[in-house]
Amino acid sequence: MEIGGSPAVAVPKSALTPKAIIYQKYGIEACYKVEEVQESNQNECPGLAITQKGPCLYRCTLQLPEISVVSGTFKKKKEAEQSASELALEKLGINPAAYNPTEQDPWDALVGRVKYLFSDEVGYCAVIDAWEFNFLTSLHPLSGHFRAALQREGGLYGCVPVSVIAFLDSKLSSLSKLIDPKVELNPYRVISYVMKAAARSSGIVHTSEEQLWVRRQNPYPLEITDSAFQQSGSPGIFPIEAIYIPCSNEKNINVVKLNVSSTGYYLDVIANQLGLVDASKVLITRPIGRASSEVRLYFAALEFMLELSSDLSNAKRDMHSDGSCNTRASYLSGEDIYGDAILASIGYTWKSKDLFHEDLSMQSYYRMLLSKVPSGVYKLSRGAILAADLPLAFTTKTNWRGSFPRDVLCNFCRQHRLSEPVFSTVSISEAPSKTSGLHKKLKVKDSAVEETDCANGSIAAAGAKAAVESGVTFRCEVKIYSKFQDLLLECSPKDSYKKQSDSIQNASLKVLTWLDAYFKNLDIPVERLNCSVCELDIKFNPKSVFEAFALCRPIQFFQHSESPDGRLDESNAMPGQGICGPDSGVSPSNGSLSCISYSVMLVIRSDNTKVLLESSDDFEFEMGSRSVIHQIEAAVMQMTVGQSAFLLMDMPSPEFILAAADDSERILSALSSKDCCLEYAITFYRITEPLEDRMEQALFSPPLSKQRVEYALHHIKQTSATTLVDFGCGSGSLLDSLLNYQTSLENIVGVDISHKSLIRAAKILNSKLNANSGADMPSAGIKSAILYDGSITVFDSRLCGFDIGTCLEVIEHMEEDQAWLFGDVVLSYFRPKILIVSTPNYEYNVILQGSNLSSQEEDPDDKGQSQACKFRNHDHKFEWTREQFNHWASDLATKHDYSVEFGGVGGSAGVEPGFASQIAVFRSGTAPTLLDDSQNVADSEHLSIVWEWNSITRS
Repeated sequence: MEIGGSPAVAVPKSALTPKAIIYQKYGIEACYKVEEVQESNQNECPGLAITQKGPCLYRCTLQLPEISVVSGTFKKKKEAEQSASELALEKLGINPAAYNPTEQDPWDALVGRVKYLFSDEVGYCAVIDAWEFNFLTSLHPLSGHFRAALQREGGLYGCVPVSVIAFLDSKLSSLSKLIDPKVELNPYRVISYVMKAAARSSGIVHTSEEQLWVRRQNPYPLEITDSAFQQSGSPGIFPIEAIYIPCSNEKNINVVKLNVSSTGYYLDVIANQLGLVDASKVLITRPIGRASSEVRLYFAALEFMLELSSDLSNAKRDMHSDGSCNTRASYLSGEDIYGDAILASIGYTWKSKDLFHEDLSMQSYYRMLLSKVPSGVYKLSRGAILAADLPLAFTTKTNWRGSFPRDVLCNFCRQHRLSEPVFSTVSISEAPSKTSGLHKKLKVKDSAVEETDCANGSIAAAGAKAAVESGVTFRCEVKIYSKFQDLLLECSPKDSYKKQSDSIQNASLKVLTWLDAYFKNLDIPVERLNCSVCELDIKFNPKSVFEAFALCRPIQFFQHSESPDGRLDESNAMPGQGICGPDSGVSPSNGSLSCISYSVMLVIRSDNTKVLLESSDDFEFEMGSRSVIHQIEAAVMQMTVGQSAFLLMDMPSPEFILAAADDSERILSALSSKDCCLEYAITFYRITEPLEDRMEQALFSPPLSKQRVEYALHHIKQTSATTLVDFGCGSGSLLDSLLNYQTSLENIVGVDISHKSLIRAAKILNSKLNANSGADMPSAGIKSAILYDGSITVFDSRLCGFDIGTCLEVIEHMEEDQAWLFGDVVLSYFRPKILIVSTPNYEYNVILQGSNLSSQEEDPDDKGQSQACKFRNHDHKFEWTREQFNHWASDLATKHDYSVEFGGVGGSAGVEPGFASQIAVFRSGTAPTLLDDSQNVADSEHLSIVWEWNSITRS
């Protein structure tokens, strides 16, 4: 769904912090002194001999000519300094919100800042919000360039490129934005303002507008230069590997070596590599990736980027049309880059006067590209580029692996220089009349609503514990804005969750899912984008979205064949050697945590060689969440613990391969031959079953699952049933168990909506039926078995008239209205003679969750949750009390002419709180109704056959 565009608004002037206002008014006369405060731990044990340290806090004293103030204690030094500044402004009668400096103020500050950078005096550095000694001798990234400029020879001695000054000193950038808000749109305009400020600093600095450099007019005193050039390392030349990105997309990206001297200026080396005379015409970008990173792009300056009077939009249009825009570099940096560019990790830091540098490889480059895509951020967090995938569902914190959805979303926004996501949570309190009767995870009716805003990615956690205890649930809305505060999209999920953190993670994942599908096909029409917004509860502004990601559209990375929902096409698996090893009988199910070891090899068919791309000895993922590529999940679903599998797969997008590969040169030559495929070797090591299954096995003997089978078996033998259909058969556990007993069954059918589970069931049943060929074997009487893929709430004539139907622990995985629909469809159309339905008894949860096993895996967010028990499984949409279950079953029985009796397993009927698993047995009061001959039978067959077996062909 689209949302209307916001009106054009001028870029607002940046708001000044209290400390910035103090600096504007007092400059170096303001003196900040921060002291560390150690508080004692209030929660330490009385009588303990060893004193426990509390958190480290900071207090700031601000001395001004007129007054002196002392702040409170804070966790961060900067917070203490800002607090002291705020107190000082309050005493001075200055309101920070209403403070509006005259146009002359920022100009004076800009000129003063340039003078200070080249002076001998002590001054204030706004970048680090602190006072420091002479700038040349300080530990500041920009001061390193000043020292390097003093080692240049000839006419360039002491000349510092203006672009370096403009981009490495954030104070100059902030002041320029105050003077001209358009600097926000074109950050390179800062260079022009720095040049103007330098021109007004006569007697201190000398400038050259033609060469774009600034230098000190008089030499530094000898004692300052001696202090500045104390080398900690030995002089010499060291090669640094960087990435050369040609402007033309027809030319390949390649690795270049920059031979940098410890006594030279590295920007001169980069300028030479770009074909420039010296560093004065080299522009640098903001850091790529983390803010603390020294990875930047370097490229040649163009005239129109620096001129204050130039029409930026027209100039950009002309440069794009004549092919001067470097689309690959622009995609990476998030800003317009023109001409050839060099990507390098080199520069001066806050930690040392020495030049920092590290090599970049093709792998580094492609991983940076991968981090621009939501699923790429998740893959990198897991260290599994070729195995992991962005999950489709957030279940529980304990089952999630890798970065959480909220963190991935915040990372994505920073990568694309968007504003931080804004989260707004809504707490929903159940009405008292509903609390005892309705225990729903999602839908909440007759509720009081209370909103909590969580702006800029922060989460308000106050009251969360009380909310959980009182049965309150949460919904979360997420809004994504551009850096200019244009609304790009908003997600308002209808689902509600018992924990505030779960609502935030699920809403974040919906946004990521939509963005990921968009980034995998940036040319997708608006109509197709609209197809997924309803399911994901998203509204978006097409114009704002396209503008925000305009630099990503000309060249698209990580493209591949995909299904309509934006996931990888599931048809690209090739026949491999399959599964090997003995069947241990321990198989996974949805919600379980599977642990595998795997390796991915690039197979080069032409010379029959293999290259290792990626491997892991201990890789854990949740089954059913799609947190790995579907081929791995499908394979593991068919395996048992201890088995291995080998899969051959077609090649994905080459960028995935290059992001994973260490040896890019060999890989590139192999990829060019187009005679490659991927080989996955997987070993299934262990499985951690869902907590519900483990509790049932640990607390009941035999386990509840076996007791439910025996309950169904009793009714099969009692009625001499020959036909059985299992609704929601999953991986076939019930059908498999029944084959171990001598029964009257001849025809068995299973129906489920999970294709992967059915594949697993087919493998198990086929193996057992073919093995039990003797007349004395338990399953010898079985004549046919069929597995259908599809919904159990949709009519299909082939499911009519069975002797017995089972639906064990299934309906709680549906929405409540779907559970009612299932009952209507089965009892009115399918009409089995007997229908057995089991579901958890919510009242029994207090016993199960009081066990040690449950306590060991309790989520920290659930501590103190005493009033409202959790559901047994995160996938349960509801859990009913005995009264609710009896009401559902009795209403259906009366409506469809069935009798119903109630029972259960685990516990006793006469002892509170009843059975752990409650069961209803429906018995038909009339003969099954035959399908009307006039009805088109073919039209009523909506289920698809996944697997079929008969005793004659034994296949």
